[in-house]
Amino acid sequence: MGERWLPVWRRAQRTDMIAPDEHPGVGQTILLGGQHVLAMTGSTVVGPLLMGFDPNVAILCSGLGTILFFLITGGRIPSYLGSSFSFIALVVALTGYSGHGPNPDIALACGGIFVAGVVYALIGVLVRMTGSGWIERLMPPSVTGAIGAAIGLNLAPVASRGLGHGGAGTACGIFALLCTALLAVYGGPYLRRLSILLSLIVSTLLYVVVANGLHLAPAMDFSEVLAAPLIGLPHLTAPRFTGHAAILLAPVALVLVAENLGHLKAIGAMTGRPLDHLTGRAFLGDGLATMLAASLGGTGVTTYVENIGVMALSRVYSTLTFGMAGIFAILLGFSPFFGALLRAIPEPVLSGLSVGLFGLIAATMVRVWVDNRVDFSRASTLFPVGVALVAGAGDLTFTIGGVTLGGIATATIAAIGLNQILKAGSESKEPPSCP
Repeated sequence: MGERWLPVWRRAQRTDMIAPDEHPGVGQTILLGGQHVLAMTGSTVVGPLLMGFDPNVAILCSGLGTILFFLITGGRIPSYLGSSFSFIALVVALTGYSGHGPNPDIALACGGIFVAGVVYALIGVLVRMTGSGWIERLMPPSVTGAIGAAIGLNLAPVASRGLGHGGAGTACGIFALLCTALLAVYGGPYLRRLSILLSLIVSTLLYVVVANGLHLAPAMDFSEVLAAPLIGLPHLTAPRFTGHAAILLAPVALVLVAENLGHLKAIGAMTGRPLDHLTGRAFLGDGLATMLAASLGGTGVTTYVENIGVMALSRVYSTLTFGMAGIFAILLGFSPFFGALLRAIPEPVLSGLSVGLFGLIAATMVRVWVDNRVDFSRASTLFPVGVALVAGAGDLTFTIGGVTLGGIATATIAAIGLNQILKAGSESKEPPSCP
């Protein structure tokens, strides 16, 4: 007989670690599911707000995507799917989004995100048929790190523009950044996991005092929050497909592949159970979840490092906790009041948090290089990484046949392409000398 698609979760006997196919009991499973929702909320909310998407719909789609991923992977990979930051710069460029309030071209962006999901899912099918070795050769740690760092650098202008040029609003944004950093460094384990969410709350309250109380900055408008019902249907948006949006956003699939591959390696190391044989399923599940999100007006989704941190802290890897987290997120998606509250967050506060988040995206990629002992003494490594970083940070843009490729796309192409061209002769190459 073949392997069951879903495992039979048994009650854990050990207290030091709970495996993916075990559970800690009904009560703890529910509580740990809620903790995973809290851990992902900060980033999953910030991502759609920066693109002008409805955060209510994004939370709903993250829950639906997590459940779909859970089913596609047979309940064997402990992961939560939240809003992907990889789409932000390209969506802003595609739609010309001003940086605050609802984005009037969500449908156009969703069409491109859907196509990226299709490409991602097809890569998953191909990996299922051929194995994951070719993916790891195509995107070794030097390349995945370069692509990830280029994303963070490309997003930098989005955050700095919203932070402003001084005044009380800017001060609140800087306070949000410092608050996040201080909690992440000096807070206890639980506070560190919730540093983004807590900083968002505290900084917004400070802004209310400064703006609405002292009138030193534009006041927050609570009319939408007060008018929103506690329970109601989310505002869904159907995707609109154009060739330009499809070609612009499709390359993001390669970035999502790199992200997911890194997460699978991390989870495999943490649990002591390598997940290489499930790589194809993981890509397919994430791709289908992205397609589902785009069909409803949500952002693309990806496996979340915040929730990996929760697992590292609790040492509970039960996949049932992620099923429970997905259910909680779906319920939050049906609260218009929750969505209106998120949309009321002041732009300077959101931008201050984004400076830290985007910086962490770039800095975390340095850890990828360090952990994998990437050899930067070779020119065959330096050139793909260096060109990708410049292309991303400078938003190097090409228009070919009426199709515009933005900085993230050109950085991805440069990193993968140059690595393939130069690696054949890497053994004989000497590092470039400094002038």
